[in-house]
Amino acid sequence: MGTALVYHEDMTATRLLWDDPECEIERPERLTAALDRLRQRGLEQRCLRLSAREASKEELGLVHSPEYVSLVRKTQVLGEEELQVLSGQFDAIYFHPSTFHCARLAAGAGLQLVDAVLTGAVQNGLALVRPPGHHSQRAAANGFCVFNNVAIAAAYAKQKHGLHRILIVDWDVHHGQGIQYLFEDDPSVLYFSWHRYEHGRFWPFLRESDADAVGRGQGLGFTVNLPWNQVGMGNADYVAAFLHLLLPLAFEFDPELVLVSAGFDSAIGDPEGQMQATPECFAHLTHLLQVLAGGRVCAMLEGGYHLESLAESVCMTVQTLLGDPAPPLSGLMVPCQSALESIQSARAAQAPYWKSLQLQDVTPVPTSPSTHSPEGRPPPLLPGGPMCKAAVPAPSSLLDQPCLCPAPSVRTTVALTAPDITLVLPPDVIQQEGSALREETEAWARPHESLAREEALTALGKLLYLLDGMLDGQVNSGIAATPASAAAATLDVAIQRGLSHGAQRLLCVALGQLDRPPDLAHDGRTLWLNIGGKEAAALSMFHVSTPLPVMTGGFLSCILGLVLPLAYGFQPDLVLVALGPGHGLQGPHAALLAAMLRGLAGGRVLALLEEDSTPQLAGILARVLRGEAPPSLGPSSVASPEDVQALMYLRGQLEPQWKMLQCCPHLVA
Repeated sequence: MGTALVYHEDMTATRLLWDDPECEIERPERLTAALDRLRQRGLEQRCLRLSAREASKEELGLVHSPEYVSLVRKTQVLGEEELQVLSGQFDAIYFHPSTFHCARLAAGAGLQLVDAVLTGAVQNGLALVRPPGHHSQRAAANGFCVFNNVAIAAAYAKQKHGLHRILIVDWDVHHGQGIQYLFEDDPSVLYFSWHRYEHGRFWPFLRESDADAVGRGQGLGFTVNLPWNQVGMGNADYVAAFLHLLLPLAFEFDPELVLVSAGFDSAIGDPEGQMQATPECFAHLTHLLQVLAGGRVCAMLEGGYHLESLAESVCMTVQTLLGDPAPPLSGLMVPCQSALESIQSARAAQAPYWKSLQLQDVTPVPTSPSTHSPEGRPPPLLPGGPMCKAAVPAPSSLLDQPCLCPAPSVRTTVALTAPDITLVLPPDVIQQEGSALREETEAWARPHESLAREEALTALGKLLYLLDGMLDGQVNSGIAATPASAAAATLDVAIQRGLSHGAQRLLCVALGQLDRPPDLAHDGRTLWLNIGGKEAAALSMFHVSTPLPVMTGGFLSCILGLVLPLAYGFQPDLVLVALGPGHGLQGPHAALLAAMLRGLAGGRVLALLEEDSTPQLAGILARVLRGEAPPSLGPSSVASPEDVQALMYLRGQLEPQWKMLQCCPHLVA
């Protein structure tokens, strides 16, 4: 349905009129730099452009007192000296004669975006606004924030659109205490904030920014604080926080709308945050949020004061909202010790209120379902120390060079033969007509008896042609089919072909009765993960098997607690998802798995189905591989004790090698 970009040039009018070193970083160039970069990259042109409107007095009154709104209105007629005196009555605030107009536009932009998403005009969007909002309180400006844009949007979505569950994700580097205060007793709003805290020594210096501040009254458990106690948090720390803390709660909460307080002072190079997360990381964070709420994601700009880092991070967010694959992450995917301590502290504080956390923090039982122990060489990207890196300025090479990788003109291709397959495919998904050369196909099929039949050979030729298009960059993702009797052999050929034609690291997620090919080299280039095995087993660090969870909660725990941490730690450049005989996966579950794996390998995901699979399954997979949101699984059930035991056993076996599995600091080697 598209992506909205909400903006108004008047929001550049407010600016600091006197010397104030604390406030001078909040300047109009923040908006113009981001918008200019969006235009340079051709991203603005791909969005539905909406001109921001002013929020009404009644809309501002959803969260702010009438007296406070009246006070801000009066700044329009004050002189510079009076503005400076009034500004001094608040913490880190400056007023300008245009502040009231700009702040109303910033709040109104969020409301326009919410309307566009919830009426179905667009799927998602970004409101490019200033002044920011998440520090603003009911009767007080604070931290550059005048009206609380995201909080107003949440209250508006509840009042006008009748929503009952709204998730707010605040990835700004400062704690959004304004949002917390406004919703801390409200169970209809789940508020998540990570922020630089340093044991209370970083602004806003609040005790209630710590992990044990979890809400009040009926809102207990609906405020989630993740305090960073060191600078230098990077990509691995941010992704680990999503996988091990935010997303388990979010799936259990099952939001109808996701609002993002999108502050990019948490990105590399920002003087406020002093963090190390690269702009690409925000593409991955956005992608992980798009699997929630049917993809209804409304992001609103908060902080971000390094113009290059801000502009690149905004571009990464918008391109992901548009459905483009997230670029691969750079650097070691090893969470630091301090990050793990913070994540575990937050999990412990939230566990009394969330079933998804209550069973997973139990120490794994000594008796295991399997006697196998992990072996094998670590992949080249695994080594790394447990301490956070010291904050350093963003290297010019990182921010001066374009971070956006152009997506192939063909996003998704299917190589299927079902006569009615075109009826269930999105209009821009290509039905492949070509096939690999007959002689080449026969050569790949020769070692496999099950590929000798004509129908299996034909299917293999189509798969090879599709795989070559993906490896050559002509196609981003695809779906191929094979006879059930030839599924294992076809998958073996696909792996060998991928490794011999450019893939350096290949992740294979095999569902059902599919065994790892016996002749596959043990060289660390392939990570084989079987979901549907008879027992939980880590035959090596690159060969993992687990039974298919029987409950939705167990399936989600498997994806968030095992599959994605392994995948992000491995950092593949090609992903194969094979739904083999007896895979037992329902369409929505398969779609969620494919959608989340699409965040890896620049979106290069090939799904292999059995030929007798329903066209509906192929259709739903095609939609998520082209960037659409997967259908909701609904409120998640509790994982069965058997599923929890299998997951905890495998994590215990694999954590020493795969650091992204860790969510407890005592497990750091």
